[in-house]
Amino acid sequence: MDTPRHFGFLGLGNMGLPMARRLLAAGHALTVWNRNADRAAELARAGARVAGTPAQVLAAADVLGICVKDGAAVDAVVFGPDGLAGAGPQGGRKIVVDFSTIEPEHARDVGRRLHERTGAAWLDAPVSGGVPGAEGGTLICFVGGEAADLEAARPFLAALTSRVTHMGPAGAGQTTKICNQMIVAVNVLAIAETYGLARRAGVDVERLAPALAGGFADSQPLQIFGPGMAAGRFAPTRTAVELMAKDIGISQRMAAELEADTPVSAFCSRLYESVREQAPEIFTGDVAGLVRRYA
Repeated sequence: MDTPRHFGFLGLGNMGLPMARRLLAAGHALTVWNRNADRAAELARAGARVAGTPAQVLAAADVLGICVKDGAAVDAVVFGPDGLAGAGPQGGRKIVVDFSTIEPEHARDVGRRLHERTGAAWLDAPVSGGVPGAEGGTLICFVGGEAADLEAARPFLAALTSRVTHMGPAGAGQTTKICNQMIVAVNVLAIAETYGLARRAGVDVERLAPALAGGFADSQPLQIFGPGMAAGRFAPTRTAVELMAKDIGISQRMAAELEADTPVSAFCSRLYESVREQAPEIFTGDVAGLVRRYA
């Protein structure tokens, strides 16, 4: 397929909306869909077409992205009423790029079934960088699928990412993202309890992230979420605790299937579940709010 002429985007949440904005700002023709159509009003004013169904987006676009919460949401967009699969066989080579984080086997299954019904290719392409990365076009992207499909999708990805790595066949992108999330999920819990300890010890916690910058303890999560933990600023939600819990939960199901020993991640997964059960107001908010468990 030649360089795509028209792009699509489905899912205009905290990540998807700024990603769609960037596609428009780069001058691309864009058709969008969101379950709550009000979220698309801003994009419509900026020149995007707003579709009534996901199937209409697949019919309009050469390459389209999906960015939704979890595997159930991906299934709803692809196979639900008026979902992508309902568009039927498509002329030309359509490519669907899924930025959502779901289980690798689920990604392979969705891609296979969608291709059977529509002929569209599927790339599992989860991203890391959170809302700041989505807003700045600096997301890093891990891709599973055919190399030729990735090359055809690069003009679409260029407006959204600072680095794209082809990790292998279908499912490999999701596996890489889960590895990423194992590290991040453990890290943010450690950062939260560190801030709790430092505050109890009388340290000026607003100086903690700047003091640690550049050292071995430094990380992007520390610099992004640490200041919010110090200031008690837990909004807006940039990365939700419940998504951390979802992703590290996937890691534990993968570990069980592969007979891999992951004791640290297993312990942290149980900590996230305790937040779900004991502090739902923290669980549904930004990860900076985890500090409230230790303050």
